[in-house]
Amino acid sequence: MFDTGRMRDELNTMKVDVTRLLSAAGEQAFETSKDHAEALADQIKATLAELGETVSEEQEQLHRLVAERPVASLASAFALGVVVGHMLRRY
Repeated sequence: MFDTGRMRDELNTMKVDVTRLLSAAGEQAFETSKDHAEALADQIKATLAELGETVSEEQEQLHRLVAERPVASLASAFALGVVVGHMLRRY
């Protein structure tokens, strides 16, 4: 009635085709993910570089401020230390 050999061959052919399609889809998904990851990494690098520049500028400005007013800076640092010490003592 049924040609089981022919059906087995067709099923094996379908299995090979499905495996090939899944492999191609997996490779495409991997490449897409890789491209997105590289783009995200580049964006993070650019953001970190910009942040580094901003921090450097702020550090220079703070250095100038402390150099221009050393006594006020020392008093501010002392006051901040007292406040932080008081807060930490409560916990």
